[in-house]
Amino acid sequence: MDKNELYKKKLGDKLVLKTAANEEDIRRIADCDTEVFGKDECVDELCIKLFTKHPKTNIDDLIYIEDEKTGQVVSTLCLIPWKWKYEDVIIDVGELGIVGTRKPYRRKGLIRAQVDYFKEKLNQREFDISKIQGIPYFYRQFDYEYTIPLEGGYDIELHQIPGLKEDEDPKYNIRREKRSDLPVLEGLYNQAACKLQIYACRDGDIWNYLYENSDNNHIGFDSWVVEDSESNIVGYFRVKRRGFTQGLIVYEVSKLNYDMSLDVLRYLKNLAEERNKPNIRLNLPDDSTLVKIANYHGGRDVGHYAWQIHIPNMTRFIRKISPVLEKRIAQSPFAGLTEDVLMNLYIETIAIIFDNGKIVKVESRGPSDGPMRIPPRAATMMVLGYCCREELEPNWPDIWMPPRYQYITDIFFPRMRSHIYTIY
Repeated sequence: MDKNELYKKKLGDKLVLKTAANEEDIRRIADCDTEVFGKDECVDELCIKLFTKHPKTNIDDLIYIEDEKTGQVVSTLCLIPWKWKYEDVIIDVGELGIVGTRKPYRRKGLIRAQVDYFKEKLNQREFDISKIQGIPYFYRQFDYEYTIPLEGGYDIELHQIPGLKEDEDPKYNIRREKRSDLPVLEGLYNQAACKLQIYACRDGDIWNYLYENSDNNHIGFDSWVVEDSESNIVGYFRVKRRGFTQGLIVYEVSKLNYDMSLDVLRYLKNLAEERNKPNIRLNLPDDSTLVKIANYHGGRDVGHYAWQIHIPNMTRFIRKISPVLEKRIAQSPFAGLTEDVLMNLYIETIAIIFDNGKIVKVESRGPSDGPMRIPPRAATMMVLGYCCREELEPNWPDIWMPPRYQYITDIFFPRMRSHIYTIY
């Protein structure tokens, strides 16, 4: 795990920006996390597991600032690589994670210095987007915008869940997950996720990591499988051990039918009672059958927080998703389009060059003009399908385009169904 060379940049006043080189560095950084977040949050444990056991992380993506006067780590953040599916395209995602600074060192620009280096990494490795599940407002200064649904969802009270009749038995068996179940669960995950237009990719290594590291850290979870009468696994669901509500939090579920959903809700009700939880929170996609059935029985929408997203290079991102844009045009009244579609972001114009319906080139033309005018942060929300043009326009007067380009924009960037299940 040791590296021969460290990244090192002097910041003044004996403060030095570095990247982790070995397990000792990881543990020093974890100690800083404990002071910043508190022992109860177990962020130190998360940091250690992420950078010693996770199959996708790199140790030199753990960034920190050291005070050479004391030898103490005083501020830290990290880059966690993901892969997401954007319809038919795989995009590379660099999460900005575990960001914190010891109190005596705050308001000295230390996070900014680390984010600047973090963004260098994003561009060097051509990440398509970056995300963070961060505190409100703070990350706007680093060009992050709320863009993908995160915490929140739907609450159902325990008394609203119908019980079994006296002569009725559950139609499905529910038991705890075992390692041997993982290949089946991976298939069920893919079956459910493909109904979304943006979702996280998980390979076998990630499934193994989740199984082996689901114990008591701040994102620990318990997992159950649903079996039919012949002991075939037909579904699964996961419950967080802690979160941003007092209720029992269901944060992942496979595709379920009506009867499976009712049996799962009844099981969750019993679990909530055992754990002294007042209700059940379904932090799940809106079109999940479990959500729909809960709502039919009186569940309510409590709203969502959101992932904050930064697109390091919009031209590169548009180029990456160009097969999706090309497909959308082919299925529209603009099939066979031959035109340079100019997407004017004010600070630059991106030319999407069509020839007989095919995108032959995507290029930046600098701060030139173009009819499809969209401010950069509004463009982030639009290209990831969080909001469509019509939803954004009332609050963004600088979204402006003639009718023809309104139509093209609506074809390019419709609202998209997205939900991000974790990889750690």
